Amino acid sequence: MQPPPTSAAPSKTPPPSRAGSRPRDGVLLINLGTPDAPRAPEVRRYLREFLSDPRVIDIPALPRFLLVNGIIAPFRAPRSAAAYRTIWGPQGSPLLTNGRALEAALQQRLGDRPVALGMRYGQPSLASALERLLERGVERVLAVPLYPQYASSSTGSSVERLYRLASERWNTPWIEVLPPFFDAPEFLDAAAELARPVLARLEPDHVLLSYHGLPERHIRKSDPSGSHCLASAGCCDQPCAANRWCYRAQCFATSRGLAARLGLPEERISTAFQSRLGRDPWIQPFTDERVLELARAGVKRLAVLCPSFAADCLETLEEIGGRAREEFLAHGGEALELVPCVNASPGWVAGLAALIEARLQAV
Repeated sequence: MQPPPTSAAPSKTPPPSRAGSRPRDGVLLINLGTPDAPRAPEVRRYLREFLSDPRVIDIPALPRFLLVNGIIAPFRAPRSAAAYRTIWGPQGSPLLTNGRALEAALQQRLGDRPVALGMRYGQPSLASALERLLERGVERVLAVPLYPQYASSSTGSSVERLYRLASERWNTPWIEVLPPFFDAPEFLDAAAELARPVLARLEPDHVLLSYHGLPERHIRKSDPSGSHCLASAGCCDQPCAANRWCYRAQCFATSRGLAARLGLPEERISTAFQSRLGRDPWIQPFTDERVLELARAGVKRLAVLCPSFAADCLETLEEIGGRAREEFLAHGGEALELVPCVNASPGWVAGLAALIEARLQAV
């Protein structure tokens, strides 16, 4: 069914397509977000927006408000701002500059299909990105959450926000969503392509795949059976109905796909989870502990991939490329090298364009 005709009143938005014609498609790239500047006030504002999301800190509203505004944002902002300053470039945050590069490269690849980048938190906002697409006559929006694995705190939150923005318009646009691409050959091939020259040069003793962590309760809440996730050591080994939405299971599936492409034997590769926050139990093993274990076990050259991030950011460049490297070297390691995320690499631009075209043709 096509959208109803609009009146002849002047509007910035071009009229919808004629009856019987295909609606114009647009692509909305979504990532998490970044502060506007590497200073405490801007970081504090960003943290408050991010951590006030009930899908991120899933506790009742009043305790969440007190925790975020009374403890986390005031005390964490100065430390985070200092960390951001170590990676901030002339064009701003790496997450934003990498996102802009992907937006431009994908626009060139897709031709007349408009592409816009929006952040779940911070700028450019999802609202402004959606508006840019609609102003260019887009009637059907393909949302592309740039999170390879599904989590309610990332993909779920972004999609919910987009649906809410669309619902606020009188003429709601058609919304389609690209599914998580954690095991898509297009993503795995692009990530492996970037890793191969690093591995060939470094000749690492071990390869660590580090993913963003989540609280264990988030994993359990994703389990429709209520009895599978985190109930056994091998709960993530095989895909099944119970772990279909499990972020941890999807991370391990990504690890298996990359190990196969890179020809890495089981004893030379491991998976861990970084960036935990607070005292609640988070999914394990922990990246910082695994890095120390490897150094103490005699590993001298360590390569690290971060395949839960489609763009390099604070968590990859500073947490792994900075702090984790320092810890590894301080405990006997000789070299830790961070493999770049897929960012706007030619292989990923081509792969993502193929995923987008396939999705649009399927719906």
